[in-house]
Amino acid sequence: MTHHDPVPPDDSYLRSLVEATADAVAAAEPLSSPHTGADEATRAEVTAAVERSSPDLVALSQDLHAHPEEGFAEHRSVRALAELLKRHGHEATVGVGGLDTALRVSTPRQEGPHIAVLAEYDALPGLGHACGHNVICTTAAGGFLGAATVAERLGGRVSLIGTPAEEGGGGKEILARAGVFDDVDAVIMLHPFSHDIALHPFLGRRQLEMVFHGVGAHASAQPFMGRNALDAAVAAYQGVSALRQQLPQSDRVHGVFTDGGARPNVIPARAALLFYLRSQNPETLRDLAARMTSIAEGAAAMTGCGVELTWDAQAAYLPIRFNTALAGRWTANQLGTGRKPLPPGVVPESLTGSTDLGNLSYRMPALHPMLAVSGPTVALHTKEFAAAAGSETGDAGVRDGALGLALTAADYLGDAELRQAVHDEFEAAGGALDVPSFFA
Repeated sequence: MTHHDPVPPDDSYLRSLVEATADAVAAAEPLSSPHTGADEATRAEVTAAVERSSPDLVALSQDLHAHPEEGFAEHRSVRALAELLKRHGHEATVGVGGLDTALRVSTPRQEGPHIAVLAEYDALPGLGHACGHNVICTTAAGGFLGAATVAERLGGRVSLIGTPAEEGGGGKEILARAGVFDDVDAVIMLHPFSHDIALHPFLGRRQLEMVFHGVGAHASAQPFMGRNALDAAVAAYQGVSALRQQLPQSDRVHGVFTDGGARPNVIPARAALLFYLRSQNPETLRDLAARMTSIAEGAAAMTGCGVELTWDAQAAYLPIRFNTALAGRWTANQLGTGRKPLPPGVVPESLTGSTDLGNLSYRMPALHPMLAVSGPTVALHTKEFAAAAGSETGDAGVRDGALGLALTAADYLGDAELRQAVHDEFEAAGGALDVPSFFA
């Protein structure tokens, strides 16, 4: 009997996870902040500026959602963002740091603190804005426009930096290596999600291509003259499967065969795999990479093949380093909108991915909260989440998120004690990391 349809996965674990999370969410208390942030007059001015820009922000979010563009090809999207900024009195530079679709605009240069709000606007192939980058872009724009009205008076500076190709391209790392962030003291952005969360882990991620080189031969007439590269690739895949038993719960390894030979009567002289490696700490990600290397070399040795390892065709992503001082102010600013950002550990931390914002969080203090635009069971990178990002809840997220980012930027510029706490926490966590050389 032939079965043409796959067996549907049992959803009992997912349902139990959802029920447990709902109970934890109901009982959770949001983060508090010992800092007052910007004064009330400043906050009122910022709030008014965001409210004035909100219709344009929502319209841009809908426009981006209707015209998704993939990473490094976001030409229409970045032009639309620049046009919105121009209408509100800010001339942006498109094409910075060697990337045609990167953008930067700043308030007048001053000697005081400098905070940047980050925009993403790339979409996913076939799924459009299923990661909600239309919301990321427009909340960042609103955050900049709101904070820009008070930055000079507060003795500081705010920038909006558009960072292309977060979905695998590592745009932020490219811009960082080009010096775009050299004069920036802290960065903030948000990510749409199924829950409001002040601090949520994102895993570091590396890419590994294993290419096995064997000796081709006729599989029937002279198999003894061959060295089967596909056997080596299969052995490596099975080795990774065995490795998973010993990995920390926060680690992930997933891979696919990209080449397994052409015909069954020819012993493959080439076979290839592509893996993603993820881990919650830079050091454990480095250890995982070493173990993957050993597996590849062992598989090659046992089959008499050679192996070529190519790491990180795009930049590696580091995990996000938390900054609770910034997250506390974000929480206070979102409570005013009626949202209740959750502390870490309430929503299962396994429900996560990777982002190149992690690379910046090891260079300077960074904020990356999650903003609810969908129901609690909707996953990122699905057509259901794409629909949510373009829905009324997505539009509400644009308004609330823009205000939260604008007020948090003003808090950073206007409260010296908060600023000191932000940077003290960053230094206590290890300070700036030499990101380009970390995995060398």
